[in-house]
Amino acid sequence: MKKYILAIDQGTSSTKTILFDESGQAAAKGSVDLKTDYFDNGFVEQNPEDIFQNVLDSVTECLNDFTQKGLNISDIVSCGISNQRETFILWDKDGKALAPAVVWACKRSIAVCTDLIEKGQNDFIKLKTGLLLDPYFSGTKLLWLVQNDAELKKKIENGEVFFGTVDCWLLYKLTNGTHFKTDYTNASRTLLFNIHTLQWDKEILEKWGLSNLNLPQPCPSSHDFGTVNWSEILKLDDNFSIPMTSLIGDSHAATFGEGCFEKGTAKVTLGTGSSIMMNIGDKAVLSQAGMLTTICWSTEDRVDYALEGAIVSCGSTIEWLKNELQLFSSPAETAAMATAINDNAGVYLIPAFSGLGAPHWQMSRKASIEGMTFGTTKNHIVRAALESIPYQIKDVVEAMEKDMQAALKSISVNGGMTQNQFVIHFLADLLGIPLNKQKNPDVSALGAAYLSGLKSGVYESIAQLSEINKKQTEQVLANANNDLPTNGYQGWKEKIARF
Repeated sequence: MKKYILAIDQGTSSTKTILFDESGQAAAKGSVDLKTDYFDNGFVEQNPEDIFQNVLDSVTECLNDFTQKGLNISDIVSCGISNQRETFILWDKDGKALAPAVVWACKRSIAVCTDLIEKGQNDFIKLKTGLLLDPYFSGTKLLWLVQNDAELKKKIENGEVFFGTVDCWLLYKLTNGTHFKTDYTNASRTLLFNIHTLQWDKEILEKWGLSNLNLPQPCPSSHDFGTVNWSEILKLDDNFSIPMTSLIGDSHAATFGEGCFEKGTAKVTLGTGSSIMMNIGDKAVLSQAGMLTTICWSTEDRVDYALEGAIVSCGSTIEWLKNELQLFSSPAETAAMATAINDNAGVYLIPAFSGLGAPHWQMSRKASIEGMTFGTTKNHIVRAALESIPYQIKDVVEAMEKDMQAALKSISVNGGMTQNQFVIHFLADLLGIPLNKQKNPDVSALGAAYLSGLKSGVYESIAQLSEINKKQTEQVLANANNDLPTNGYQGWKEKIARF
């Protein structure tokens, strides 16, 4: 009898739910889009109840797909969640949200960050959290809410406010408030968590006036987080109650799903934004080259750290070209548009729509298209947008190698943009190494499933997972004779340096 794991991948634009079997193969899927509110002042928000309902709808769709194939719900052993990171929610003890969910891409706390940096807190924060003072992370946006909502500030001071990233919010709701927990990866993205002690940092909380904020218990990513009674929540006829045995940030989940189990292995997630994460082993190395140090993933007997370069605009750049400039009707058209011309003709798109992330951390930079002439066509602009993705990744890889004083052992790619053949081959040629690509495109969900299965006994060990992954990986080889990416990258670096 087969065993299955329910993996929920709650992302910025949708929630995917996938049921995986013991061999890491998807047996059933469900996917439901999620609304995000983008405001012209740089604010980005979601409705917390919409996030929860979105998950329920996605799980329902997946279970329906599963049962329609004649499979039995009783064979599902455990569940796990991977989630959009840095997005956070505030709620009361009854599970009622007290504010909109503030999304990771929100830029409301630029002034807060500037003020804290001017007060000399950047090194202090980096030493404890591995992060930089940037609006990308939860803590400074929380401070903005406190500074701009007197009633909320009073509730925090009175100990009435619960804080959590999306994983924690979902767990709280799914267990009727009986489990208030998060995992180390999600906690490590808040600016409030000490990555060395693996605890919330009392000194930071006191300095920022957040000592009375209710914070979840931090736990390993693979852990017993409580039991979810799906029958009660989804009004099912079947008796379907299973343990939640993994919580993990989506980029970290993808790192685990890609099999980055050893020091020097890395992955690139190409989604709305992009995350390049490299496993650096069991010790936190603080970057001198603009990288972040974070928890890579963890089990109850092992914690691996990572260097990460977070890129703010990846697939979102292509969506902007489609929605606002209407240069094409579908992103699937862009690869052909890019290859319809010989090169970028000196046109570069700097995708700083929400500032530039690692390794530059230029918070106030705005997006621009540079090098245009009357000979510039929409194909040049599209190509420049696509090229900006590999260029940003190359920036991060060079910084990581500088920190580690060693070249990457391997690099894996995942996410929606991996379907774009122009981007993938351009990236391979620019990095000059093969790219490992999972046949299963949903590696964040797979990582959550692997970690859940390790705790629930579906998988015996990480060594077993490594063997499973080898059977599901293909390579994209680099073309050593293509010097266009390298030449283009020199121009990119010149444009970046001018700011």
